[in-house]
Amino acid sequence: MPPNTAIPPKYDLTVRVGCSLVYEAAGPASLLLNLRPRPDGDHLVLSEALALGLGPPLPSEEFTDSHGNRVCRVRLTPGRNLFRHDAIIAISAQPDNHGRSGTAALNAGELPTSVLRYTLPSRYCDSDKLSGFAWQKFGDIEHGWPRVQAISRWLHHHIEYRYASGRPDLSAWDVMQRGYGVCRDFAHLAVALNRTFNLPARYVTGHLPDIGCPDPENHMDFHAYAEVYIGGHWYTTDPRFHEPRIGRVKVSCGMDAVDGAFSTIYGPANLTYFQVWAYQVVRGSVGVGDPLDFSQRLDNQWTVRHDPALVSG
Repeated sequence: MPPNTAIPPKYDLTVRVGCSLVYEAAGPASLLLNLRPRPDGDHLVLSEALALGLGPPLPSEEFTDSHGNRVCRVRLTPGRNLFRHDAIIAISAQPDNHGRSGTAALNAGELPTSVLRYTLPSRYCDSDKLSGFAWQKFGDIEHGWPRVQAISRWLHHHIEYRYASGRPDLSAWDVMQRGYGVCRDFAHLAVALNRTFNLPARYVTGHLPDIGCPDPENHMDFHAYAEVYIGGHWYTTDPRFHEPRIGRVKVSCGMDAVDGAFSTIYGPANLTYFQVWAYQVVRGSVGVGDPLDFSQRLDNQWTVRHDPALVSG
């Protein structure tokens, strides 16, 4: 963020997000890294750093994909390759969808052409296979936000969340048959079921700190959820939790997990180390690249703790 730029008052909380990744390459290999926060989210990046490699930066180029995600293509060297992303983000203390109004859904003929692709089946969101179930279960519910909420509620109560149970080969239909999964699976199901009603839905990945909602297991990981286009706005829907959350930092979005992967490997390389962080801090108390100190966390409790400096100033 440029110096002396005023921060809008709505961004009244601060979070630190990032990750550290190590890949071991046995030969010529490259990566697509999808780690940087999107500029279109309900957040403001105050500072950010992306380190590519242990020494001099590895050869790389950055591009924007067809969904607007900022992707970095990196050439690996044989052996150990370290990547670290760290960012300080200003966010709002308001929960998901705050201030959004007009929940009437548009019919397919009225949808902007830019969102039509998000009504179609995709590799992991095979809505065509779920159409019969969707209409039987949710067909009588009012179209628009009431139906989106009903889908989220049903998934939250009928699909079991099992940490570390994810598999890269499971589609939404597969997860429905299995009956359990991780946040990626919940997101795929939400996207697929909403698409059966011609509601544009996209898969989203990012960071979700535990602000006003403690995590007893203290997991910090990338999080996947969904957005549905209703009445000219994208609305967050997250059946993993099925409750409004504070502090989402969107990194990527697309048709499904193919577009939202934090890395895509080309060649003989394996991920050997993985750490993610997303926690609330006092603004100005920490900078990018500083050592991680989770004792500074303001979140992971039911109370939303506002930054004293922001409240008093």
